[in-house]
Amino acid sequence: METKKRALGRGLEQLFNSENLDFENFEKQIYENTSNEEIVEINLDELRPNPHQPRRIFKEEALQDLADSIKQNGVFQPIIVKRSIKGYEIVAGERRYRASKLAGLTTIPAIIRDFTEQQMIEIALLENLQRENLNAIEEALAYKSMIEKLSLTQDELSAKVSKSRSHVTNMLGLLRLPTEVQKMIINGDLSMGHARVLSKLEDDEKIIAYAHKIVEEKLPVRDVEDITHQEERKVQIKRVKEVNKDYKYVEDLLRDKLDTKVVVKDRKVEISFNNINDLNRILEILNVKE
Repeated sequence: METKKRALGRGLEQLFNSENLDFENFEKQIYENTSNEEIVEINLDELRPNPHQPRRIFKEEALQDLADSIKQNGVFQPIIVKRSIKGYEIVAGERRYRASKLAGLTTIPAIIRDFTEQQMIEIALLENLQRENLNAIEEALAYKSMIEKLSLTQDELSAKVSKSRSHVTNMLGLLRLPTEVQKMIINGDLSMGHARVLSKLEDDEKIIAYAHKIVEEKLPVRDVEDITHQEERKVQIKRVKEVNKDYKYVEDLLRDKLDTKVVVKDRKVEISFNNINDLNRILEILNVKE
């Protein structure tokens, strides 16, 4: 424990142990507590991305812009790494690493620190979440990974990433969508609003059909909500009718016995009568006495 405290600094230990971890504060403390002598040049071929990095797609145009800037001005801010069995793992700064390779550099300035696997998971997620670089599916996968690997509840996770519980729940719901639809979200063909509406549906074939309809007809989210609500309403009515059919034989038996209209629905038996005399007749048949 003392070794880790010397490696990270007491401020960072407190930061990781808090309910909420802020990535900007994390980086700030690293840089403020690092002397120039601690910044070293590391060969790019000795580096590998954080294995817990949730981001799968790096926009080529943005990377090229950063690479052009690095060619002219160099790497403005060192990346943060930890030693691994083979070289180093990138803790923060994978875009700078990739852009440096594009720029033709062979080394990059870096700060070496020790982190646990749990801290690597938190850092990788929070760097992207708090800098808004993840697409919706990547964000959902990152939440799922944190819940599983850090044994967090959804409430604990929402506090950790400074998001509402409903936001976390909605994002995780996207992972129930068919793979084809998830790819459409990743590619930017479907918005988060569209995805959230589709994630409420149960039939995969209908979800895929709606997804293509949204793209082909450029449907706004509100129209999709209206269409799916109408569809769900039809399904509910169909289910009610199916349930009522299951009880039809009971209705027929009671109707024959009581000689009046009988309806079984919502776990209730409704027996119709015309007047007080008719009610007394039915009670007598049922052998119900005052």
